[in-house]
Amino acid sequence: MTTSSVPRDADAVHPAASAPLSVTIDGTPVPGVAGQSLAGVLLASGRLSWRVTSVGGRPRGVFCGIGVCFDCLAEVNGLRDVRLCQRQARDGDVVVTQHDPLPEPPSHPDEGAR
Repeated sequence: MTTSSVPRDADAVHPAASAPLSVTIDGTPVPGVAGQSLAGVLLASGRLSWRVTSVGGRPRGVFCGIGVCFDCLAEVNGLRDVRLCQRQARDGDVVVTQHDPLPEPPSHPDEGAR
């Protein structure tokens, strides 16, 4: 999969010039432009997934793109469980991928019922 932007002079909408920004994903600086969602910044950089499922370890990234499915969760600036498709990128944002294991079952069957 390749990503590209429509050149500004070829865009029929004639948007204003975009301001560059930089976010850090797992310690790596990634460029973006003002107005992109964090998921958009990751996708434009070629990254298709940034978390894995608790069961099976399957890769996840953007699925619905509208904040319904929660597949694009990550930690942003220390806040966990942020939907990257809904969060507008800001210069200096720090994104850390989440890999949450399933909770351990209670050691005694009656322990979880209290």
